[in-house]
Amino acid sequence: MALVDGKALMLRAQREHYALGGFNVQNLEMLQAVVAAAEAERSPVLLQFNPANVQHAGLDYAAAMARTAAERATVPVVLHLDHGVDFRQCVQAVRLGFTSVMYDGTPFLLAENIAVTREVCAVVHAAGLGVEGEIGQMGGVEEGVFVAEGEGTMSDPDEAARYVEETGADTLAVAVGNQHGMRTAAATLDLARIAAIRARVAVPLVIHGGSGVADDLVQAAIRAGVCKFNVATQLNQAFLKGFREVLAARPDDNNPRAALARARDCVMDVTREKLRVFGSSGKA
Repeated sequence: MALVDGKALMLRAQREHYALGGFNVQNLEMLQAVVAAAEAERSPVLLQFNPANVQHAGLDYAAAMARTAAERATVPVVLHLDHGVDFRQCVQAVRLGFTSVMYDGTPFLLAENIAVTREVCAVVHAAGLGVEGEIGQMGGVEEGVFVAEGEGTMSDPDEAARYVEETGADTLAVAVGNQHGMRTAAATLDLARIAAIRARVAVPLVIHGGSGVADDLVQAAIRAGVCKFNVATQLNQAFLKGFREVLAARPDDNNPRAALARARDCVMDVTREKLRVFGSSGKA
């Protein structure tokens, strides 16, 4: 099927109390792995490209790969620009075929974040697509993405309500103890804060840094109102693990295909596990 808009998928997840997986992919094999996992689990899925991955692959290549994968798939596939850096990049992504965008205005003061997000929403909504916004400043490490010093700044429920009302954003990423780039599931989410934000805003909530959140805490966050988790670090770890296994076992090989195939399988396995935890298996 063709690439789909993510808005209806997010709203269904909100109604039925599960979460969608937004998986950041860096290359063809990772993209294939995520879609194959979604097929195996009969789950909708978001293929995501963050700024570093956009720089590596290019928006046009990303769109072409995702479009081909979606056309071969029998489950809904969304192509999402993660952490769009400015108005221009968000518009360019839509023109190239992305079906969902995030504008990340968290490096700026709230008023500027609201102003630019509103402009992005006006253009993207005119194309019939949805926009993810963000409030609060996450800490951690992610190449090409703004991160605050230390643990960052938690999202304020009142600011979240103002942001959604004044921008028209369709989904809202929140900072509630989650961190970018965590290599272990050691994050502690503020579930009371999630519930307080949920009580103030009607749109689906998003958690970035999903690799750092333990499974039981993921499910508690879903019960509190989260409808999407982003995953990047665990996919990168799985890809490199599989690739290194083949290099270690076959150091004299001069063709990378076997290593790439093993890396793809490892990413698929991790993605399937995450989809089950998110509760989206069988929701396609």
